[in-house]
Amino acid sequence: MPKGLRRAATALLSALGLYSLIGFLILPGVALRIANQQLENYATQPARLDRLQLNPFTLEVDAWGLHLGEPGKEQVAFEHLAVNLQIDSLWSGALHLADVTLVKPHTEVRFSKDGTLNLAQLFKLPPSEPKPKPEEPSEPFPLRIDRIELAGGNLLFQDLRPQDPIDIHYDNLNLELHNLSTLPDDNADMTLVATGPAGGRIDWSGELSLSPISSNGSLKITNEPMQAFWPYVRDALPLVLEKGVVSLEADYQLNLRDGTDLRLSNAQVKVAPFAMKAPDGKPLVKLDSLEVSETSLDLAKQKVVIGKVRGQKLEAWAAREADGELDWQKLFAGEAKQTPKRAPAAEANEPEPAKEGGEPKPAAKPEAKPWQVQVKDVQLRDYHAHLVDRVPSEAVNVELGPLNLDMQNFDSMGTSPFSLKLDTAVGKQGSLQAEGQVQLSPTTANLKVATRSIDMRVAQAYISPFVHLELRSGLLSSDLDVALTATEPLALRVQGKAQVTQLHTLDTLKDRDLLRWKQLNLGGIDYRHGERLDIERVDLQQPYARFVINEDLTTNVNELIVKQPAGNASQANSSAAASTDKPLAIRIGEVSLKDGSANFADFSLRPNFATAVQQLNGRIGTLDSTSSKPAPVDISGKVDRYAPVTIKGSLTPFDPMQSLDIATQFKQVELTTLTPYSGKFAGYRIRKGRLNLDLHYRINNGKLNAENKVLVEQLQLGEKVDSPDAVDLPIRLAVALLKDTQGRISLELPLQGDLNDPQFSVMPIVWQTLRNLVLRTAQAPFKFIGGLVSGGSNMDLSTIVFAPGSAELDDQARKALDTLASALKERPALRLEIEGSSAQSSDGPLLAEKRLEREYQDYLYRIMQRRGDKVPASAEELTVPEDEKAPLLEGIYRARLKQQPPAEWAKLSDEERTAKLHAAVLASWSDSRGLQRQLAQERAAAIKAYLVDSGKLADERIYLLDVNLGQAEADGRVATPLHLGSE
Repeated sequence: MPKGLRRAATALLSALGLYSLIGFLILPGVALRIANQQLENYATQPARLDRLQLNPFTLEVDAWGLHLGEPGKEQVAFEHLAVNLQIDSLWSGALHLADVTLVKPHTEVRFSKDGTLNLAQLFKLPPSEPKPKPEEPSEPFPLRIDRIELAGGNLLFQDLRPQDPIDIHYDNLNLELHNLSTLPDDNADMTLVATGPAGGRIDWSGELSLSPISSNGSLKITNEPMQAFWPYVRDALPLVLEKGVVSLEADYQLNLRDGTDLRLSNAQVKVAPFAMKAPDGKPLVKLDSLEVSETSLDLAKQKVVIGKVRGQKLEAWAAREADGELDWQKLFAGEAKQTPKRAPAAEANEPEPAKEGGEPKPAAKPEAKPWQVQVKDVQLRDYHAHLVDRVPSEAVNVELGPLNLDMQNFDSMGTSPFSLKLDTAVGKQGSLQAEGQVQLSPTTANLKVATRSIDMRVAQAYISPFVHLELRSGLLSSDLDVALTATEPLALRVQGKAQVTQLHTLDTLKDRDLLRWKQLNLGGIDYRHGERLDIERVDLQQPYARFVINEDLTTNVNELIVKQPAGNASQANSSAAASTDKPLAIRIGEVSLKDGSANFADFSLRPNFATAVQQLNGRIGTLDSTSSKPAPVDISGKVDRYAPVTIKGSLTPFDPMQSLDIATQFKQVELTTLTPYSGKFAGYRIRKGRLNLDLHYRINNGKLNAENKVLVEQLQLGEKVDSPDAVDLPIRLAVALLKDTQGRISLELPLQGDLNDPQFSVMPIVWQTLRNLVLRTAQAPFKFIGGLVSGGSNMDLSTIVFAPGSAELDDQARKALDTLASALKERPALRLEIEGSSAQSSDGPLLAEKRLEREYQDYLYRIMQRRGDKVPASAEELTVPEDEKAPLLEGIYRARLKQQPPAEWAKLSDEERTAKLHAAVLASWSDSRGLQRQLAQERAAAIKAYLVDSGKLADERIYLLDVNLGQAEADGRVATPLHLGSE
C-alpha cells in the first residue's frame, strides 16, 4: 500500500475512532452533565435526567429517566425519549427527524386555591430582555418529523379553585403523529387514545398542520363521568350532581389562518344516565337518556344545526314558593348574589369614563351577532313533571306525565315556523294534547289543543280566598284551535268546543249543595281577544241550583263572598276605574236546558217556605250583546214533582228593559207550599188548593204591559195567623163571594206602567195577586164512600191508623187503601184529601226514644272516627252497647238541653243519675212539634205514594192537607183522617 494511502487510511480511522469516542462516550456524558446542571440551576423542584445516549452514525438520541419533582411525587417525568435525526437536515433547509418516541410520560397539571399553575412554578427563569419594537411575524422554524409516538402516557389534572376540588387522571395515554411539519401546507396524520380510571375513553384521529395551524379529523369521548368536571358547574350554579355520564363524537375542521375557523359535523352527544338535586337534597332532574345526533357547528357563521334530539324518561321537580318565586329561580338568584366581583385585571381592560371637560367616551361596541341554532327533529318520551304551587294557603300539586314532545324545524332566529306536538297526562285521569306551528319572530302560533278530563278541583285553592265554596268535582275537556298572530298588541283567537262534566259545588258555610250539573257543552266557541266571544251552542244537562233567603233577608249567594281587605278592594276599584277598554261583545247562538232542577227556600217566613223545581227542559235562542233582536225562550218543567210550568216568549237578556215578551204558565201547583206567604200577607194558612197561572209580560222601551190570569182550584184556608203584614180584609167572606159553582176562582189582572219611573214597582202587584188568590179560596164538603166497592162497607176508610211513632203502612192500612183506590176509580170526579196526623201522647215518647237512639249512634260514630276505629258506612248501622249509653248520655244532655245537670244529681247513684238524664232528654223531645209535624207529613206522604204507585191513582186527584197534631186512639195508635172533595 502506498505510504500516502496508508496515512490517509490511518487518519480516517483515527478520525472515525475519535468521532465514535466523542459521539458514543464523551458527548452524551457532557450533555447529560450540562442538562442536569441546568435543571439544578433553574428548576424549583428536585430534577434530574438519568441517562443520555447518542449514536453518531444513525444520529439517534435516547434519553432515559427524566424526573422533575420530589421523589415519588414527580410533576413531569418520562421513562424514555428517542429522537432520530436525519442527515438530509444539512441540505434540505429544515430540521428532519425520522422518528420521535416518548415512553410513559407523566405530567401533573395542578391549580392551587389562588389560581397558581404548578407547571409555571417549576423553573425560575432569568429576567427577560426588554421587548424590541414589534416586527412583522417571522416564518416558523423549519421542522419535519416523520413520526411521533407517545406510548403509555399518564396525565393528572387537579384544580383546587372550585369549592369541590377537581381531580382527573388519565392513564394509558397513546398518541401517534405522522409527517408533522412546520412547512407551509404540510399535514400530519394523528391518532390519540386515552382512558380514565372510571371507564372514560378519548379517541382522537385526524390531520394536523402547523403552518398555518389547522387540523381536521374526528374526536370521540366515551362514557366520561360528568362528576369529574361538575365542580366548575357547581361553582356557577348551585346544582348537586348525583350521577351523570356523557359521550361525545364529532368530525371537526379547525383553521387558524385568518382567525378561528372551527367546524363540527356528524356530532353526537349522549348523556345517560343523569340526575341532579338542590343543595338541600331535594331532587330537581332525573334522566335516563338524552341523545343529540346529526349535529353540525360553524364557529365563523355562529350557526349550530342539530339533526336529532332523543330523550327518554326525564323526571323534573319545580315549585312556586309562598313569596311567588320559583324554587329554580331562587337557586340561581342566590348563586348570583354569591358570585365574586370581577378581578381588577378584568376591570382594567374596561375604558375609563371621560373626565369632565375631557375627551368623550369611545363609541359603544356594536352588538354581537347572535348565534343561530336550528333543531331539525326532537322527540322526548315518557317525561314527568312534578309541579307545586305554595302561594295558596293549601299547596297545589300538579302532576304532568307521561309527557311526550315532538318538535321539528326549530330555528332560533325565529323567522320560520316550527312544528310542535305535545301529549301528556295531567293528574290521575286528565290529558292534554297540543299540535301545530309556532314562529318566534314575529311571534305567531297555530295550535290544535285538546284536553280530556282535567280535574277542576286543582282550582280549589285559588277559589277559597274569595268564596266559601268547595269544588267537589268537575272535569274539563276541550277541542280548541288557538291562533296567535301578534303580541303587541295581543291578537289571539280561540275556536272549538269545550265540555265540563260532573260539576259539583258545595256551600261550605251550610255544608249543602249550591250548584251542580251533569254536563255542560259549549259548541262553536270563537274568542277574539279584546273583541268578542261567540258560542254557537250551550247544552246544559241536569243542572241544579239552590237559592235561599235567610232570616235577615240576605241570600245564600251573598254570604258566600269572602270579605277582602280594604286595600285589595280599593286597588280593584281603582283598576276598574282606570280601565277604558270597551266591553267584550258576547254572542251565544242557543242555550239548551235538559232535565234541570232547583231548590228555593225563604227562612224569613214563619213557618219556613221551601219548594223545588224539577224536569226543566227547553231552549233559549240567540243572545247577542251587540244586537237588539230578542232571543226566543221555550222552557218547561215541574214544581214539586207534579205541577207543570212553561216559559215561552222572547227577551233581550243584555238589555231586558228594551224588549221582552214572556208568557209563563204554572199548572196544578200545590198551594200548601205557599202557606208561609199566605200567613204573612193574608193572615191565614192554606189548607188545600192548587194554582194555575198564565202570565204574559211585555216590555217595549221600558213600558210594561202585562196580562195575568190566575185560576185557583179547590182553595181552602186553614187557621188564622197573627201577622202584622196581613191585609185588613174579610178574607173568608171574599173567598165565598168569588168562588163559582165549580169551586174555582178565576182572575184577570192587567198591569201597565213605566219601568223607567223609579216610583213604579212590580213586586207590590205580585203580592196583590197572591192576596187575591187567598181571598178567592173555596172550601168543599166531605162525603164518605165506603160502600162503593165490595166489602168496603164494613171497613172504616175515613182514617188510616199508624203504630205509635211510625209512618209505615201495616197490612190493615194497605188493605184499606187498596179498597179506597178501587172506590176512587169508580168516581173519577172525586178527589181525596189526606190530613197527616200525629199525637204527642202516643208519638212523642217514641219519637223521643228514636231520636235518642240516633243520638247514641251519632255520638258513638264520631268517637270511633276520632279514635281511628273501623266504622260502617253510616251511623245508622251501629249497634250501641248498653254499657256505653250512660257515658254518651252525659254529653247528649249537655248538648241538647244546653245546660249542666243539677248539682244535686251528683249525690245520686249511677243508675239513678242515668235515669234522671234519660228522662230529661226524652222530655225535651217528647213535646217537639217539629218532630211530630214531620212524622205527620211522612204519614200523609206514605198514603199518597201508596195510592199513586200501588193504587194507580192519578196524583192530581190526591191532595195533602196541612198536618194535624191531634190525640191518639185508646190503644195508643194514631189515626190519619182522609177527606173527600171534588173539582
